[in-house]
Amino acid sequence: MMTALATVTSVTPNADGFIVELSCDQQTSCSKCSSQKSCGTGIVSKAVGSKLLHWQLNTSEPVKAGQVVEIGLPERSIIQSASLVYLVPLFAMIFGALLGEWLLKPILGYGEGLVILSSVLSAVIGVYCAKRLVMKLEQGSLTDVKLLRVLGKPIS
Repeated sequence: MMTALATVTSVTPNADGFIVELSCDQQTSCSKCSSQKSCGTGIVSKAVGSKLLHWQLNTSEPVKAGQVVEIGLPERSIIQSASLVYLVPLFAMIFGALLGEWLLKPILGYGEGLVILSSVLSAVIGVYCAKRLVMKLEQGSLTDVKLLRVLGKPIS
């Protein structure tokens, strides 16, 4: 289980305890890396800025808005999301290149430009499909967030 620190934004009592809304800044390791000035990822992460993530969980532990809590996120959903984001567009691009090479190029009689266009178009479709699949996966994993401890309290 991966852990993260989150801030309680609101607390709503219910029959089972409390519904807690959490927010958390997305962390990158670029600030700790020695080659952040020459790395493309470090430059992009500085330009884009930080992303604020939101979660909701049910707990019996009383917390107040503004408190910092430690939450646990299941690794399975994170690995599945990362796999989808990287592999679906890659396989779609390969499929598009093969489609262009074996089907479109012989039928239409164009050269490599058609194969490149076919692979790029397939990769764009793959990115769109991956985004939709990850959004569905994220909706299912929102309930998997667990409250591990409230900071400022002793660890039990």
